Amino acid sequence: MNQVTFDFERIGTIEDFYVVARRELQLPEHFGKNLDALWDCLTGDMELPLAVRFDNMSMSQLETFDKLIQLFEDAADELGGSFSFEYYLRKAV
Repeated sequence: MNQVTFDFERIGTIEDFYVVARRELQLPEHFGKNLDALWDCLTGDMELPLAVRFDNMSMSQLETFDKLIQLFEDAADELGGSFSFEYYLRKAV
C-alpha cells in the first residue's frame, strides 16, 4: 500500500497544501487546486491502495482545513478498504 504523509507544521494555507499534494499524490498537470478537482483525482485517478495521513495539525488548522479533512474522510468511505485516511494533532510541548 502506498502511503503519503502531510506534515502540517510545514503547511499553513490551502495553497500550501495543494502544492505539496500535487507533488506527493502525483496529481495530473490539469489538477485545478480546489476541493472538487481533488475529489475527482482521489476517487478516479489515484493508484490504489493508498493511505493518507495528516500529521502535526494544530487546533486552528482543524478549523481551517475542516472541508479538506471531510473530503478525505468521505473518500475513505467511498473507496472502502483501498483508501485510508487519518489525522493527528500536534503534540503539546
